[in-house]
Amino acid sequence: MFERLLARLSGRQVGTDRFGNAYFESRKDFLGYGRKRRYVIYAGEAEATKVPPEWHGWLHHTTDAPLPEQKRHAWMVEHRPNPTGTPQAYRPHGHDYQGGQRRPTAGDYEAWTPGS
Repeated sequence: MFERLLARLSGRQVGTDRFGNAYFESRKDFLGYGRKRRYVIYAGEAEATKVPPEWHGWLHHTTDAPLPEQKRHAWMVEHRPNPTGTPQAYRPHGHDYQGGQRRPTAGDYEAWTPGS
């Protein structure tokens, strides 16, 4: 809550994304930076991968304005944050959390031993 109040006092809100993140730009040029500072106030936990691609370019001064949200096609996957370290993380078959049982090799594997 405090971050939102401070952001409104020191900058202006440029917009919000479909996930509820609010984007701000400083009112004056940032000292030693030569341009306005751009930042995000996250809806929920602060995690950089929650920023959708439409806003990423704007945050990093790649574009002057955020890209418009495009029409969603059936084949397009919705942006989602990086799930590493969460229960939704990818764990291949044989991972310790998936039972730890790997498939046997095909027989063409020969382990390396030193000196051979």
